Amino acid sequence: MKISFIGAGNMGYPLLKGAVAAFGAANVTFHTKRREHEEALSLELGVPYAPRMLEMVMQSDIIVLAVKPQYAAEVYPDLKLAMSKEKIIVSVMAGVTVDELKQQTGAVKIVRAMPNTPARLNEGMTCISYSDAVTEVEKEVVRKLFLSVGKIEEIPEKLMNAAICANGSSPAFVYMFMEALADGAVKYGIPRDLAYRLVGQTVLGSAKMLLETGEHPGSLKDAVCSPGGTTIAGVAALEEHGLRNAVLKSVDACYEKAENMNKKNY
Repeated sequence: MKISFIGAGNMGYPLLKGAVAAFGAANVTFHTKRREHEEALSLELGVPYAPRMLEMVMQSDIIVLAVKPQYAAEVYPDLKLAMSKEKIIVSVMAGVTVDELKQQTGAVKIVRAMPNTPARLNEGMTCISYSDAVTEVEKEVVRKLFLSVGKIEEIPEKLMNAAICANGSSPAFVYMFMEALADGAVKYGIPRDLAYRLVGQTVLGSAKMLLETGEHPGSLKDAVCSPGGTTIAGVAALEEHGLRNAVLKSVDACYEKAENMNKKNY
């Protein structure tokens, strides 16, 4: 099974590394627009880079599209020229639907995926949906690719734009919260590097509590809030200043943007 990557940036790079770990460097190749970037990655990962995208696609079984959606039109012509009904396109482009990929490339086997940047540390969360033509054997190969960089969930494509909000874009929201919390600690004398360590480990531990206990986040929150204590005072301030509403509004904006991208309103 030959896997090729078009794009090796913030999302393509960790997936490329994962593919090498999962399938071996001999079965992986990639193409980017920046020659110096290709040479550096090739040396780092031991993976050959392809100077001509069309030839790479012709020789591949799975093509991972890891370019920004606004650049998709630049790669569609070569994909269409090299496409066959047996090749599989795996797209991690936000807002680009299975139907568009079929129309623009001529492919019938399409996988739409939404990973996130913690894939760099093999702690990613990827949502995946498939076109009807993708077989169970082929799905297993796709699962192997994304499991190499974290965990996966398979969902209907109609939920993919919501998944962008929940796992694709949301690391940025979490980092903003972490930065603000660290700023608050610095305000009261904690050195910044220590503040980031305290906040980072706390967010990591809190996430593990949610995932491993299966408890509702409200119950986990309540367990920290002693009557008349410091935590409930902080919670009340968050409620007063609209934390929940701000988060909900950020999800609304994210979802609306994804829907507009479907309509090519970049």
